[in-house]
Amino acid sequence: MSGPRPRPGIMDISPYVGGRAKLEGESNPIRLASNENPFGASPKAMEAFRQAASHLNRYPDGGSTALTQAIARQFAFDPQQIVCGNGSDELIGNLVRAYAGPGDEVLYSAHGFLMYPIAARSVGALPVAAPETNLTTDIAALLAHVSDRTRLVFIANPNNPTGSFLKRADLLRLREALPEQILLVIDAAYAEYVAEEDYEDGAWLVSRFDNVVMTRTFSKIYGLAALRLGWAYCSAPVADVLHRLRMPFNVNLPAQAAGVAALEDQDHVIRARQHNTVCLKRFREGVCALGLEAPKSVGNFQLVQFPSQETHNAAAAYSYLSYKGIITRGMSGYGLPESLRISIGREEDMETVLQALTSFLRD
Repeated sequence: MSGPRPRPGIMDISPYVGGRAKLEGESNPIRLASNENPFGASPKAMEAFRQAASHLNRYPDGGSTALTQAIARQFAFDPQQIVCGNGSDELIGNLVRAYAGPGDEVLYSAHGFLMYPIAARSVGALPVAAPETNLTTDIAALLAHVSDRTRLVFIANPNNPTGSFLKRADLLRLREALPEQILLVIDAAYAEYVAEEDYEDGAWLVSRFDNVVMTRTFSKIYGLAALRLGWAYCSAPVADVLHRLRMPFNVNLPAQAAGVAALEDQDHVIRARQHNTVCLKRFREGVCALGLEAPKSVGNFQLVQFPSQETHNAAAAYSYLSYKGIITRGMSGYGLPESLRISIGREEDMETVLQALTSFLRD
């Protein structure tokens, strides 16, 4: 090629492709591809967003001070250990930029979030995927893949797209076995949905160790995906590094205002969690009753595994559901070509999906 050449590794990146939002010929599809809150954002958050419109000529607070303090109050954290970002994606990217580079390795679980390898390649580092056991992060496998070039380890807990999770004891075992110079990043984007007593979002480890980071998002249960809003809880030295790397006004003013208001409306969060708990269980039972595999999920989505025959495999199911006006997410990019990930929507949406799957399997 002629002209400027990108750095080595950039052209090895497969661009991230989000879930579809539209279907040709369908004005109002059932959108179950992106793990969005079917109830939308809190009315308080939407009102805060509207009020921010009168200040669009003003730069936002670069440090997201009010939002940081609101997060600190909600979770009883030190605000000096909180960094807000333009989605947790920005924080993930900046962590990799800060602690890895050419010749380094970034370790993650095989079916983990696609942004981990993308972020690694963007800085010239090598992404290393450790195999999973029963669609669950395998601590022993991760540790077996740690080398003297490993700089970061990413764990999604719960994991997207499998829906599995690691217990506190497992995360502690991983952290204690890692060298001090390796940063352990626990991506807890779906933490608010988990009801398991032995679940650990990462905050407890951050309070004990300087080389642990927990990332969170407002995109899921808070219903603010369009505003791209996330945050990290980490040691003060890591927070200082993230502040040095972030853009001067990385979180826009309406997002900051909506985030503060969303935190104040925990009734909205509770309603979304309760709905998800009931609908996820019912949907999984319905899928299994059809003879399909559906591993237990603690997120707001369900992985559904289809048979291998061409007429009823995951690709055929995806096409059939699309024809019925239902958007799901194929999992080939995650190394799970036999599966679809289906977000938990409203009760009537999930009943429609089950009816469509029943017809699909009978055809």
